[in-house]
Amino acid sequence: MYSLYVPRSTVFFVISVVTDFVLPFQLHTILSMFSIVIAVSWGTRQIAIEAFISSMASLDIRSLLVFSAIFRVILIVYGEWQDAHMEVRYTDVDYLVFSDAAALMAVGDSPYKRTTYRYSPLLAFLLIPNSYIHRSWGKFLFSASDILVGYFIYYILKLRKVPENMCNYSVMVWLFNPFTFTIGTRGNCEPIVCALILWIVICLLKGNVLQSAFWYGLVVHFRIYPIIYSIPIILVLDPNFFPSDQKPVLRNWSAVKGERPKDGSGWHNLHYLFKSIFTWNRLIFGLVSGLVFLFCTGLFYCLYEWEFLHEALLYHLTRTDPRHNFSIYFYHIYLHYGHDTSVVEKLISFLPQFLVQLVLIFCFAQDLPFCIFVQTVAFVAFNKVITAQYFVWFFCLLPLILPWTKMKLRWDGLSCILLWIGAQTHWLMWGYLLEFKGKNVFLQLWAASLLFLAANIYILVMIIRNHKYASVFKALEYANTKKAAKLEIVGNRSVAEYIISSSITKIHILRVKKLIGSMEKACIPNPFRLQFHTAPTFS
Repeated sequence: MYSLYVPRSTVFFVISVVTDFVLPFQLHTILSMFSIVIAVSWGTRQIAIEAFISSMASLDIRSLLVFSAIFRVILIVYGEWQDAHMEVRYTDVDYLVFSDAAALMAVGDSPYKRTTYRYSPLLAFLLIPNSYIHRSWGKFLFSASDILVGYFIYYILKLRKVPENMCNYSVMVWLFNPFTFTIGTRGNCEPIVCALILWIVICLLKGNVLQSAFWYGLVVHFRIYPIIYSIPIILVLDPNFFPSDQKPVLRNWSAVKGERPKDGSGWHNLHYLFKSIFTWNRLIFGLVSGLVFLFCTGLFYCLYEWEFLHEALLYHLTRTDPRHNFSIYFYHIYLHYGHDTSVVEKLISFLPQFLVQLVLIFCFAQDLPFCIFVQTVAFVAFNKVITAQYFVWFFCLLPLILPWTKMKLRWDGLSCILLWIGAQTHWLMWGYLLEFKGKNVFLQLWAASLLFLAANIYILVMIIRNHKYASVFKALEYANTKKAAKLEIVGNRSVAEYIISSSITKIHILRVKKLIGSMEKACIPNPFRLQFHTAPTFS
């Protein structure tokens, strides 16, 4: 007698899948988690991961947000316990700097009396409740911004008509990424910046140029790096996409055929930008965002004078950090720290970053989310200083491009993930030997930085090659008014030419042709004959 052997872990996996369909949310979640724990105990980690992903993806967006919010609250509570009972603190050192600056502002002093506070006073103002409510107020604020980023990702994808299950998978890439959920719960302010950037994208997708300009000026004041998004935003405010009398029309996810940018399209964009730069929407965006930035900067300059201007803005432009970090420039800075460096040397270090930014902008500006994603990856990879928190800058944009990628998780996607993590782990090994063991491994650490840069470049190229490129908005094409259609009237009267305005559409022409056809069928002489010298084009 034969019997079929089925692993117990597989049974529990099947149970978790069945619960996706037949059980309510509460019981389904309990049983799914229970089956996953048991599957792990039998060593089937791959099945456990698949069960977890499938069970989470089957939830709606509200359940995902609630689950991730509870998870972050648990991490914040655990962080308080670890800070009190363990030698290694869970809380980020920067959070202590934020809290001290907020305490100084609460009593009327300058936040810049706290050394190493190099942020906008707005951040210290947001954390004033740390001194009156609880010291973890800021962590809850940053984690709430983290959750808001997840909702904004979902909202942007739904605006572009992405299917529900694909939206959930994309949101999970942010909400359950270890790099992201630890950033906010440890007390880093980057989730606020990420939420503001995604809100600007939402405003642009909905055609709210004035509102996007206001928030863009504010976020550049709050954190200087989003200034790199100014050119692609100006480019995407094209009159063909943003006509002055109507809202832009979004291109749906299902309509994307993955066309590649045409050769020379970047130079065409550059030529067209200078040719028609002074459009209403571009002027509004530039003026409003510039005024908001100048107002905030001028206000805090009046309050804190040169100290604010240097610490919050100028420091980040001239920053030279001799401590080891992921950047390939750290070793050169370390060797020449304390020596006078010429302006030419400083400009040369920015040159590769600047050139790569220009190439990416003029190649992909019409696909705005993809453009700002590759911009951010390149900006971080070629930056003079790279810390782990900078990775969050592009992690919040990654879910926006996943529905348009042709890269499969197996094997190209998995190889990119393993390469990035492996290169970073290799760097951290040498960093540990230098920082905690005191070994002289600067040269090896610099070589690890070069390897990490190469890994980032390779992954960026892979993402670009596998992306289904498409403009976010549909172009609105109009007939040329100077080359209008020509109408000839044949009969006893002389030939006359009438200029037909550019508002003639294809529907109007079809109606005229239909009328002529009915006249010919009824044997009625046709006194009109349409001859188009230039056929109008239509989208």
